[in-house]
Amino acid sequence: MTQSATPPPRNSVKKVALGSFVGTTIEWYDFFLYGTAAALVFSPLFFPDVSPAVGLIASFATYAVGFLARPLGALVGGHVGDRVGRKAMLVASLLIMGVSTTLIGVLPTYGQVGIWAPIMLLVLRLAQGFGVGGEWGGAALMSVESAPADKRGFYGSFTQIGVSGGMLLATGIFMLTRMSMSHQAFLSWGWRLPFLLSGVLVLVGFIIRAKLHEPESFQQMKDDNTLATNPLADVVKNEQRAVWLTAGMRMSQNAIYYLLTTFGIAYIARSVGDESNIGLNSVLIASAVGLVSVPIWAALSDRVGRRPLYLFGTVTSALFVGPFFLLADTGNPVLITLAMVIGLNVFHDAMYGPQAAFFSEMFSTGVRYSGASMGYQFGAVLSGGFAPLIATSLLAANNGRPWFVVIYFLFLSLITGVCAYLAPETNRHDIDEVSTSRGHAARV
Repeated sequence: MTQSATPPPRNSVKKVALGSFVGTTIEWYDFFLYGTAAALVFSPLFFPDVSPAVGLIASFATYAVGFLARPLGALVGGHVGDRVGRKAMLVASLLIMGVSTTLIGVLPTYGQVGIWAPIMLLVLRLAQGFGVGGEWGGAALMSVESAPADKRGFYGSFTQIGVSGGMLLATGIFMLTRMSMSHQAFLSWGWRLPFLLSGVLVLVGFIIRAKLHEPESFQQMKDDNTLATNPLADVVKNEQRAVWLTAGMRMSQNAIYYLLTTFGIAYIARSVGDESNIGLNSVLIASAVGLVSVPIWAALSDRVGRRPLYLFGTVTSALFVGPFFLLADTGNPVLITLAMVIGLNVFHDAMYGPQAAFFSEMFSTGVRYSGASMGYQFGAVLSGGFAPLIATSLLAANNGRPWFVVIYFLFLSLITGVCAYLAPETNRHDIDEVSTSRGHAARV
């Protein structure tokens, strides 16, 4: 009789949380860095032959294209994550994102190579979108599947605070670089430095993620040869409703984030002057607060449930977007910072804190990577990816007044509110389901 195989090594939940936080911080540093540059420097560098307003729209259009690639990244990443492993896709997505971002730092501008400059920028933005499309599902699942049942919200939030960490790092480094030199030097070569730094950060993230192991529940299915043969087909056939609900719940949450940050920076710069750092400073402060506020909201969801907090965040964000623009128009740094903190850390984070656990818990183990990634990234395309572009266009159409933008966001909030209301409460579910012969897990 042969001896049983040595059990696979298990992850420490704190080690997984740290790995999710550091890796996701680096991924989103890359992604947000592009958004900050799109708002402040890409227009004159890559679209100089048009008016400033049209140049900003064109810049945000390349920004939005990155979101179009995210569903493809989610589909490929979900399949690889459910068939091969969470870890393999996490490492691959990190490398794709890091290489793309570093290459943006060495791109020639329009003045050097003409039309090829925005074309190359577009291609690299697509690669960024593909990389981040496969990132979130794996990071969230690693944290949630490795966490104790009564703390899945809290540990899942380490993936979410990686987004705050990425925004903090991207905004902070961009601002420091901008402040350390003249405006002319920054536009000439200084803007490249934050992009080149990505190469170093990715190396750090790769070392951390390479040391992680697969979650125990997924590894057990892999050892038993019960993984889904075609997880994408299975999730569409058996858990399609959850995909649509998670995509809908992303609409308001994702849009308010990018309206306040990427579009908000450009809007504030228009109000107080292009060379002002008020917008960047307010986002920097809100991102720092998010490192605390996101896990607080997530831990609260472990006690009171995911749905009540999500609905609270949806309604309050809808009511606040109008007052945000009024406060931004004052040009007062204190009021602008207060508006950014309230909008992001109170109302937005009430949705975002519980999200990793909420979305992961809505799918069964065999298709969880595919299902959670599809809902998350499809919702991002339909809302956040186009939010700055649509908002900029609506602002121009209404002679610089933001009320069309407010109506647009109220529409998205209605969709999110309905989907959150229809979603099941999941914080008490057992997510380690018993798998069937086809690898599709039975819901508890």
